[in-house]
Amino acid sequence: MSEKALRKQAGEVWRVGALAQRTGLSVRALHHYDQIGLLTPSQRSASGHRLYSAADAERLYRIRVLRRLGFPLDRIADLLSQSQWQLEEAVANHLVDARRTASVATRLVARLSDIATALEEVEGLSTEQLFSTIEEMNMLDSPIRETTSMLVYDDLAAAHDHLVHVLGLSAGPVHVDDDGAVVHAEVRAGHHVIWLHPCGEGYQPPARLGAATGMTVIVVDDVDEHYRRCTAAGAEVIEEPIDQPYGVREWGARDPEGQQWFFHSPPR
Repeated sequence: MSEKALRKQAGEVWRVGALAQRTGLSVRALHHYDQIGLLTPSQRSASGHRLYSAADAERLYRIRVLRRLGFPLDRIADLLSQSQWQLEEAVANHLVDARRTASVATRLVARLSDIATALEEVEGLSTEQLFSTIEEMNMLDSPIRETTSMLVYDDLAAAHDHLVHVLGLSAGPVHVDDDGAVVHAEVRAGHHVIWLHPCGEGYQPPARLGAATGMTVIVVDDVDEHYRRCTAAGAEVIEEPIDQPYGVREWGARDPEGQQWFFHSPPR
């Protein structure tokens, strides 16, 4: 059946690119949702293009509400599978979050207004008033809600296993394709999610590049105890536990594909 016929039979449908454009999401994100079974398009065109229906758009809205509220993707799938889940509940939760955001925005506008007035009269401000204005600027609420890191690996399964069983991170989901190859994996450090991404054109792990281009720093309760446990599990140490002049005690490790990890806590 042609795409035009499908539209006529089932109402409006959108290709993945059009849906990405309408929602502000990336095509890559929608492909990932499809790969992990979180949002599978209801239809396919005769040429194999993904076609998303209004029901798919409703499910995508629920996914984005839950994601904004901080739920990991695997937990979102569980929530959406529950029969009692209703769109009204998603809207209500979104409303609570929107009201909180609006409250933050109102305070932000008031602060910026005060600062704008102060800047217009900057010549008449004392040094203490300038300091107070700078402090107020630094206290402005950030619009950033959360962050997800992404690290590149040749062997996602081995990397996931090493990070969990050697370096002590929490295991997240591991997703495989129809051939059983791992195409996406996640680990967590507290509430922070780290995606493990397969290497490819433009994406290479440090071991292939011959140099590290970044590092991941994680706070732990007891850095020495964490060091002992990880080294007993076979961690490759690049820095023994040491008290740093910037106020932390830390140690460093390199994983099998060259990614560098540092763990720190306040010095004893």
